[in-house]
Amino acid sequence: MVEEKIDGKMQLNQPAGHLESGESLIEAVIRETREETAWLFEPQSLVGIYRWQHPQKGDTYMRFCFCGQGVQHDASQPLDDDIHQALWLNFEQIEARQSELRSPLVMACLQDYLAGHRFSLDILHN
Repeated sequence: MVEEKIDGKMQLNQPAGHLESGESLIEAVIRETREETAWLFEPQSLVGIYRWQHPQKGDTYMRFCFCGQGVQHDASQPLDDDIHQALWLNFEQIEARQSELRSPLVMACLQDYLAGHRFSLDILHN
């Protein structure tokens, strides 16, 4: 999890971001995780694909949730400017802080992961 400042308020989220020009989805998840946590992430499965519309702003978000493993941490790497810190939290800790979650997608991803949802990365094509 990452604790990030959004609209002046601290919120919890999974590492997330946008695709850069010419970047694959797998390349983006590796890059975003590194930028926001300083961990080299090795994606192993796709947990799910999620759509959410922000009730006040009307913006629609698509989230691709991956699971995998952190293979190397670089403690000297600065985190993205809006990231306060990376956190290791268990389900109970996240559940207790639901009011701090950036969106309902955070909990949906976690619940699907805990339910064993896994899809091969072969489903993704560039």
